[in-house]
Amino acid sequence: MLQFRPPPVSRVSITIFLLSLGLVSSAPLSLAQLLSAEAKSALRIGQASLERGDFPAAVGALEKAYGLAPDSPEVVRSLLLSYLQAGQVATALRLGRQATERWPQDPHLHHWLGLAYFKSGQNSEAHTELKQAVELDDASFGGHFDLALVQLALQDYAEASGHLEKALQIHPSDALSHVLLGRAYQNTNRSLDAIRQFRNALVIDPNVPLGHYHLGFAYESIGQSHDAVVEYEAEVKRVPDNAQVRYQFGHCLLEAGDWKAAIPQLERATQLDGLHADAFYDLGKATLLAGDAKRAIPALQQSSALQPTDPSPHFQLARALRQTGNKEEAELELQRFLELKKLQPSSGGMATGRNP
Repeated sequence: MLQFRPPPVSRVSITIFLLSLGLVSSAPLSLAQLLSAEAKSALRIGQASLERGDFPAAVGALEKAYGLAPDSPEVVRSLLLSYLQAGQVATALRLGRQATERWPQDPHLHHWLGLAYFKSGQNSEAHTELKQAVELDDASFGGHFDLALVQLALQDYAEASGHLEKALQIHPSDALSHVLLGRAYQNTNRSLDAIRQFRNALVIDPNVPLGHYHLGFAYESIGQSHDAVVEYEAEVKRVPDNAQVRYQFGHCLLEAGDWKAAIPQLERATQLDGLHADAFYDLGKATLLAGDAKRAIPALQQSSALQPTDPSPHFQLARALRQTGNKEEAELELQRFLELKKLQPSSGGMATGRNP
């Protein structure tokens, strides 16, 4: 089975993206009747700044409102969200902990605190807070969505599926939810269900981030290489400088036997990410299959250097060196391959789980 390796996405950037999708509007903050006129004005200014994306101005206005009305949950919610948007995660954590202790039945405060934990890499704590948020407000699209995002990070794909399904019941036209649900299905061996979700996402938004990539991966996982190539090519046109997309496109072409077409994709992947061991390995393998053993050697050596416990590059190196007349070096590489293979746990085939 294919090993799923999505392109890297910063959890901080994706959380900011989620917030910008409408989490502000998902938690409407009415003005408290007991606020002073000055506090109401500062709160209005802060919320307006949040809506237009001026987060430093939002923090300034909402800190003023908080100073005037520290007992207002409306003010605290907005201030907590402004800290998150402004990237002041440590401050958000401090305020969020205090606020959830004071107002333990407020789902929005648990939600924002959960996101603060998530942005700081504390996934277990994020899970606890977001779970509390959806228990308090089961109709919150954002709560289910963000809880699923944390569960995906924890590789709890079955639970993530359930919350994404719930999120889509609430907001069925959210393309990103369909993509993430497809990812969860793909990681639980539900490839056909995943394909349906990725297709749904692309119907809703043809430019949904990595929609074509994930659909291509799902097609590849069930052996539909031609359809996979079409989808990878579409994604490469969207994000030409994404190393993982280039790699997976090249890998699929290589596995389909189109070595010549694979080579430029794999070369570009290694240029974009000089630490991508699999891209160097596939580049070496493709150039060797294309009959250019001399060109294959440095790529395979780089793959071996980046992934020193992987036997496969040594096997390919032995072949390439033998073809260039370096029989002694070829024999050394073959011995390294056999030694490393013995050290690998059994996987029902080669030690690395792939044909070298």
